[in-house]
Amino acid sequence: MSHRISLEELGDRICILGPSNSGKSTLANAIARKRDLCPIHLDQLHHLPNTDWQPRPRDEFIALHDDAIAGPRWVMDGNYSVSMPQRFQRATGLILLDISTSASLLRYFRRTLFETARLGALEGGQDSVKWDMIHHIAVVTPRNRERYRLMFDRIDLPKVQLPSVRAIKESFLEWGLAR
Repeated sequence: MSHRISLEELGDRICILGPSNSGKSTLANAIARKRDLCPIHLDQLHHLPNTDWQPRPRDEFIALHDDAIAGPRWVMDGNYSVSMPQRFQRATGLILLDISTSASLLRYFRRTLFETARLGALEGGQDSVKWDMIHHIAVVTPRNRERYRLMFDRIDLPKVQLPSVRAIKESFLEWGLAR
């Protein structure tokens, strides 16, 4: 599906999926401002604040997630398949960012080396280049890519797939979003 769908058609509870460092949080915040939705960054719910990205206990994360999706108006960015079924039941629209692995890696290095304050960052956390994250982007994400595409195709919601950085930029313009 092309990105010729309006933001309004995606409804008041929008999920944004995609590879690490594909621009999910940036897009979520832009949509939240434009549509007056609550931005929810799953990385912030999944990790403990003031740590070096230490995960919360699973049950605590799921409770925070389920509380967040109970709200009437939100845009949520992140994958975390453990909580996808209940998220998709509440969602009214879906956006899949599907940028290349090389673009994700470039964005990761730019983000960790040059951006001191970014949207969706972990409170009190310090971004730094980590081999685990490089492995996740370069090895794990490509394996998940096809699974997310198939899942995206099966979901019966208004949805948009943005297959490149260029398509994401075009959507910002088309939807009148500001970074």
